[in-house]
Amino acid sequence: MTDDETALQQSETTSLTGKGLVVASLTGLSRVGGLARDVVVSYFLGAGPIADAFFIAFKIPNFFRRLFAEGAFQQAFIPVLADYRENNTQSDLIDFVRTVAGTFAVVLLGLSFLGVALAQPLIDLFTLRNWVGEPRYQAAIDMLRVMFPYLGLISLTAFAGSVLNSYQRFSITAGAPLLLSVCIIVAAVWAAMLSGHVAHAMAWGVLTAGFLQLLVHIPSLRRLGLLRWPKVNFRDEGVRRILKLIVPGVYAASAGQINILVGTILCAQLTVGTVSWFYYADRLIQLPMALLAIAMQTILLPSLSRMHRKGDRELFSETLDWGVRIGVLLGLPATVALYYLAKPILATVFLRGAFEVADVEMTAVALQAFAIGLVPMVLTRVLGPGYFAREDMHTPFVYATIGVAVNIAISLSLFWWLGLLGIAFATTVAAFVHCYLLMRGLILGGQYHPQRSLWRFGMASIAGCVVMVACLVWLNLDFEMWASVSEWRRVGQMALMVICGIVVYGLMLLICGVRPRHLLHRV
Repeated sequence: MTDDETALQQSETTSLTGKGLVVASLTGLSRVGGLARDVVVSYFLGAGPIADAFFIAFKIPNFFRRLFAEGAFQQAFIPVLADYRENNTQSDLIDFVRTVAGTFAVVLLGLSFLGVALAQPLIDLFTLRNWVGEPRYQAAIDMLRVMFPYLGLISLTAFAGSVLNSYQRFSITAGAPLLLSVCIIVAAVWAAMLSGHVAHAMAWGVLTAGFLQLLVHIPSLRRLGLLRWPKVNFRDEGVRRILKLIVPGVYAASAGQINILVGTILCAQLTVGTVSWFYYADRLIQLPMALLAIAMQTILLPSLSRMHRKGDRELFSETLDWGVRIGVLLGLPATVALYYLAKPILATVFLRGAFEVADVEMTAVALQAFAIGLVPMVLTRVLGPGYFAREDMHTPFVYATIGVAVNIAISLSLFWWLGLLGIAFATTVAAFVHCYLLMRGLILGGQYHPQRSLWRFGMASIAGCVVMVACLVWLNLDFEMWASVSEWRRVGQMALMVICGIVVYGLMLLICGVRPRHLLHRV
């Protein structure tokens, strides 16, 4: 092969590493914005009853959004879209996209009206009526009525993002969630300045963000020539294929979110503030999840779908192995750091305003339990596309159902005894079970053959984590000092520990033979 032919071949391939870095960077920026949003929320609301009400009301449309739109719908839609791109004309593709858009919009419009009308029963369901008669009960109902239509708007946004992702255009979709944080922060600060109800203002900020996130996707769809007037047709062949895949995909794609929801419902049965502690811990664990798992899932599904259509089983397995390798190399140090630095991180991020030292200590309990399960949570997002790309929804549906059942059984067994710790621990155990089943299924099915380098990189990561912890122990302060020193001192000390930890871990990987080229992958 000549140099020109080699260059042409490389130009026709896609660097998943490069795409992953773009998605991870923009998703990370959005999650940092989300962290800033949570800092503002914790400052004004702390972990009190109104905070609990806002988080429950906010959780409901977000749960259904992740369950149906970013979960089952995306996993069902992208492989079918890949098939249309590969085997149909451009006219058929455009007709398919506009039909799915119109049919999906009608369904979402109905769900939005239904959610607003049934706000009170939904709050009853998600709190098991344990809040009836408390001020937070009516507050949650009022805020849910404002925020539930966000489900329809953000689900259409997820549809638009799925189309763009299939064309390897990830930037808009990865960066759009930043608008949600900006709208909530602006609404909270504006309400506080006017001495208004901060939580209710934030609810309107959520709804505004839904409109803005959908609007920013429109120019990119127009440039692709796919922006057409929507058409409703439930009998369309493509729509029926998606509907056939979406039902089992609900559990298969969103088991983690179901587990978090179960935890939130059980937290609502415990003391005031437990819902908020659980929420803040989950938000912190979602930061590395966004940088690793969500970014990987976003780029893997369209690529694996294309490989499956072409019958390239070897590249399919290699791509999965690359995803697992990245998940281990970056997920393991994040696990160790979040577990060891749980209280310092929480003190640095949230300890101000209405958020007190006791809230830091309680939130740290959940964060440490979540941290133990971070790697399997990440790998679940990496391995799932190995099934969805082949339009196999049944197998991950079974595995996800088992994981959810494990979570419910352990949660119900432990939450009256261990409280918040028992609920978070159950989520972690369920993640291990779910990850094991997905990995085992792909290996036994012949879709994934782990390479020897995976084990070598795993051992290198463990060695790097040991040295990193030693460095963190040397630099860390007593928690009493973290709670008493100034905010700038906390921020400076945390920045020093993070930078030193990253440097030490990276150097140890180099010593163990891991090189930057090992992180590269082209498809």
